[in-house]
Amino acid sequence: MAIPLKEIWKFATTYDLRELAKPGEIAEAGAEISKFALEFGIAIGLLSATPAGIAVAGLSGVGLAIRGVKLYRQKTGKEPSLEEWVAIAFPLAYLESFNQMMQTNALLQQISTTPTSEPVNQQINKLREFQLNQHLATNALTCPHQSELAQLLNQILSTQLHQAGIAENQAQIVVSWVAWGTHPYLKKALEDAEASVRQTAQLYMARQEQEPDKYHSIAAYLTEQIATQPEKTVFNENFTFHDIYVPLKAKPVNQNGHIDQGTAALDLETWAKGILLNNPQKPNQVIFIQAGPGRGKSVFCRMFADWLRQHLHPIWTPVLIRLRDIQTFEKNFENTLKAAVPADFAQSDQGWLTDRTTRFLFLLDGFDELLMERRTSQGLQEFLQQVGQFQQNCSQSQEMGHRLLITGRSLALHSIERLMPPNLERVEIMPMDDELQQQWLHKWEIQVGTDKTSNFKQFLQDQRCPQRVQELAQEPLLLYLLAAMHRDGELTIEMFEGGSYTTAKMLIYEKSLDWVLTEQRGELLNRQLTEQDTEDLRRILTEAGLCVVQSGGESASITMIEERLKGDNQVKVLLEEARKSLQDNPLRNALAAFYLQGGSKDGAVEFTHKSFGEFLCAQRLKESLENWTQPGKKGRGFNVPDEQMHWEIYDLLGYGGLTPEIVEYLMALLTTPGSVTQEGATEGEFRLEQLFQRLADFYFRWCEGEFIDIAEETLPQKKTRQLQKQGIELGQRQVDIYAGLNVMILLLELHRYAQSKDHLKGKIAFHPCGQKGTQDFDQTRLLRIICYSDSMGIGGFLGTVGQFLRDANLSSANLSGANLSRADLTRANLSRANLTHANLNYANLSSAYLSSAYLSYANLNYADLSSANLSSANLSYANLSGANFSDANLSDADLSDANLRRADLSGANLIGADLSSAILENVSSNKDTKWKISP
Repeated sequence: MAIPLKEIWKFATTYDLRELAKPGEIAEAGAEISKFALEFGIAIGLLSATPAGIAVAGLSGVGLAIRGVKLYRQKTGKEPSLEEWVAIAFPLAYLESFNQMMQTNALLQQISTTPTSEPVNQQINKLREFQLNQHLATNALTCPHQSELAQLLNQILSTQLHQAGIAENQAQIVVSWVAWGTHPYLKKALEDAEASVRQTAQLYMARQEQEPDKYHSIAAYLTEQIATQPEKTVFNENFTFHDIYVPLKAKPVNQNGHIDQGTAALDLETWAKGILLNNPQKPNQVIFIQAGPGRGKSVFCRMFADWLRQHLHPIWTPVLIRLRDIQTFEKNFENTLKAAVPADFAQSDQGWLTDRTTRFLFLLDGFDELLMERRTSQGLQEFLQQVGQFQQNCSQSQEMGHRLLITGRSLALHSIERLMPPNLERVEIMPMDDELQQQWLHKWEIQVGTDKTSNFKQFLQDQRCPQRVQELAQEPLLLYLLAAMHRDGELTIEMFEGGSYTTAKMLIYEKSLDWVLTEQRGELLNRQLTEQDTEDLRRILTEAGLCVVQSGGESASITMIEERLKGDNQVKVLLEEARKSLQDNPLRNALAAFYLQGGSKDGAVEFTHKSFGEFLCAQRLKESLENWTQPGKKGRGFNVPDEQMHWEIYDLLGYGGLTPEIVEYLMALLTTPGSVTQEGATEGEFRLEQLFQRLADFYFRWCEGEFIDIAEETLPQKKTRQLQKQGIELGQRQVDIYAGLNVMILLLELHRYAQSKDHLKGKIAFHPCGQKGTQDFDQTRLLRIICYSDSMGIGGFLGTVGQFLRDANLSSANLSGANLSRADLTRANLSRANLTHANLNYANLSSAYLSSAYLSYANLNYADLSSANLSSANLSYANLSGANFSDANLSDADLSDANLRRADLSGANLIGADLSSAILENVSSNKDTKWKISP
């Protein structure tokens, strides 16, 4: 028989649920009913609106359904039927679920109650008149959140939330999750129900438990994947990220990639929360966080995701995705997201992104670590365009209100700044200031004690501690490494006797490597290791660094590392001995010694921090470069013959472009006194001249196609088979291009270094086209290299070498029509070079030497030519719009018919320049601009 709810609820309008609270129970229960939840309960008629009834606000929300049924039993003197039990327990369980969300959700806590409106009154009357029969009661038990009773409660609560200032779509999400959260409170209430009701109700509720849905899947994901993130231990320490994390600060970044230094630093968490909570007018903006390595981007993602789980779910549900884990990027970004979320709610539901009852914040961590099929700046640009378009689509769809937060290294954006999507709300994480550093040290003190922390503070404040080291201590990761090594006595002030930033950073990495291998390895390999064993482990780690970099900079398979170590007999013996006493793979144990962890693929490892892998890769490269310069027997030739060196070049460098970080570390290792020791070197200095000669010989042979244009097996083919065996898909021409371009990068870096050293200037001078006046000179050689590289679509010449061309000697080169857009040609020598029709769009040519260069019809749109020497250069018909010519020498230059619209000519020397028919609209100049123009 159907019973109107208002008939069953009569008891609730007269009596107070507080009557059933035992002494001390209110304080013990904890969270009280919030005012808004109380008003909702009163409005629908479940709670008394009398002064005594309103006192229920002091009663904990825990157990309201149980107390409601008890009160009904006491006041009516009878046990409720199943229908009556559902009529009382279900709305109170629903109220408990809502109250629980009110206690934790930061957005809901901002709302205040409003007078009941006429639409709400109509919905409440409909609820009170609702005829609850056995069928409807069992529906409420079988599937609480989809039942007819839940839908009526959802309508009332949704309308009230919307009138209180919650957006309609957010209110819809809240009520859906409140209805779903009713089930555990109903289940709890059954424990006090009469046996007959309990048995029947449990039978129906058991069906719901057997059918997991999206709510269960999302809840499980948040518990298992998000809540656990802050509780992960920091490396091999016994404390967690939560124990030592401090909030970070950031500054806004404009569309040109420039940090707004005039703006006060923002608290990064507060800024991100504000976008979600207070800026609904910007739903199309991607939250974009960039920073250098070690600044805390990934840890921020972990901590912020968990804060969202605790304080904004379900209005915002965090989904944390490490971009390095994505193996394939689809043309459809929605498919990429689906593949990246290993949870049932994403895998089994085709409409998971268009569900009105979910709103996800996708935290995409590490855009610089994308495992794309073609690891290029163009690939990153395409990915960011997909991200921007997806966010735009979400802002225009009532069904897809999701947001994206993306993090990564600033350097990865080099050359694509102006091509990035416009809807990015960008900030860059700043180094830790004194305030944040003190907060971190306070947390460190809790973990290690006052004395050790005080001593470390003195170390940082010591006048002998170089400024460079103090700068390193502003980066969270390196601050931890410094503090941990100092705690264990492996870092003293005497170790820092000046040096460059890179040298100081390498010292920290080197000391951290020694520290881990000797002090922090625990029972590594299950026995005490001799000093020789430690060196073998170091060898394993450098090879692992190379493998990780060759695999894309994220992870490498154990089998790939094993394969590369097969030729090292010393390491082979070490691993075989360990295998006898260990059940596990001894190589995996050895790799675990230095902050390597299981990778996203089975049987793979990755470095906890990318910079460690890059540093170890540089060490591995240095070892081979050192071997290549070792003299042969009786001082004749070299110990490593040409044929072997050529193969080793392909083996080490034929995988992809060298990163600036690896090159920076490698050059520091080669040029820092004491970092290498070998016979014949000048007091700790590497045999750079011999290395340059051997690399230059390879380069000129490579330019002639010597290594790929032969009938028998080629070295590129051999390397290609090796890479493809490990799942790295590069063709032999791609391998050939990378090997040659990477050698070119090394030659350019050696050339740049030598120009700063008087004793090397005349001995090391690299001319990519050969030195004019010699038989090696070929003015089109570099142009052919550019065309060859670009033909394979691997990012081309610019993506690999473009950022290493500063100080290059390209005089008299024929680069007509070449694409050098955004290349770094700072201080480059391009005198008498042919650059007609060349694309130098946004290129950096500051302080470059372009005297008598041919630049007619060239595109120099927004190029930086500040302080450049362009005397007697031919710039006729060139596009120079927006170019920066401040303090440039343009004397006697031909600028006829050139487009100088919006160009900056402040301080430029234009004496003798031909500006006939040139477009000079909106140019900038000042009192130092010399305007004496030839007739």
